[in-house]
Amino acid sequence: QLARIQTDSVVEMLRELYPDLCFEIAVAMSTTGDKILDTALSKIGEKSLFTKELENALERNEVDLVVHSLKDLPTSLPPGFTIGAVCKRENPLDAVVFHPKNCGKTLSLLPEKSVIGTSSLRRAAQLKKKFPQLEFRDIRGNLNTRLKKLDEKEDFSAIILAAAGLKRMGWENRIGQLLSPEDCLYAVGQGALAVEVRAKDQEILNMVSALHDADTVLRCIAERAFMKRLEGGCSVPVAVNTMLKDGQLYLTGAVYSLDGSDSLKETMQTSVNYPQQNEDGPNDDVQHVGITAKNVPGQAQEAAENLGVELASLLLSKGAKHILSVARQLNDAR
Repeated sequence: QLARIQTDSVVEMLRELYPDLCFEIAVAMSTTGDKILDTALSKIGEKSLFTKELENALERNEVDLVVHSLKDLPTSLPPGFTIGAVCKRENPLDAVVFHPKNCGKTLSLLPEKSVIGTSSLRRAAQLKKKFPQLEFRDIRGNLNTRLKKLDEKEDFSAIILAAAGLKRMGWENRIGQLLSPEDCLYAVGQGALAVEVRAKDQEILNMVSALHDADTVLRCIAERAFMKRLEGGCSVPVAVNTMLKDGQLYLTGAVYSLDGSDSLKETMQTSVNYPQQNEDGPNDDVQHVGITAKNVPGQAQEAAENLGVELASLLLSKGAKHILSVARQLNDAR
């Protein structure tokens, strides 16, 4: 349902921009990540859990564009594909949805040993450290399924979800607590929608590029570059927070051990205040961590990518590789 709502919203924007074109939504497809619901995401080990089947359809020309949550897209796309648009980001923060009996509470007010549901190692690692009195347990399924599990059983006192998904589903009223970046840094690309297209399909690429939101593009390039340099994925806890203010891009990035006891966190900034130049010619198809954004200044994209790489390199020089490899091994052994 959420995937359909997200696709509809992108098609709606395209219809407004191109009223003469006809947009047809292909039958929704199930992906590997949708089908395997009894295993934690971090255990399945497939990099393109939610994207592979959709990319196959793109490759076979059955569809011309695919809408994803950007956080589901690997930092390296298969050859021949690119992210042709990154839409304006919804609130990227994580949200706590409480069991009806805990309505009006916050995480710190829950009784000791209360069980919190999350399928994310990143959320669990940060919140275990902040709320050692609580227990964290895997919960899988789409938003509807997870909310149903929360409401109809007594297994969970609360669950953690992305605020963006709840808002898009029209369930904003279920948010009991928004977790600030001080409580919980968010996932790379969280809250942003990406439109994936064939890299060589200039016509489609030009059409969807009108959907790019420059601020979101630069923030997400920095985040994805940070993740890529760390070689992170959903099997290790990597988290970020970005902000663009007065031409300065700020990136906070962190890595955590599975229980949150060991962590590294740093912030860096760079100027992204560059004018748009006419970059016709071979630079047309330059991708930055899988994103092609012709209408965002190339130098600004480069600066954002470098920022992500530099911040990751700083963390690696301080021992991030060890934290992440231990986290990966422990996760594999679980």
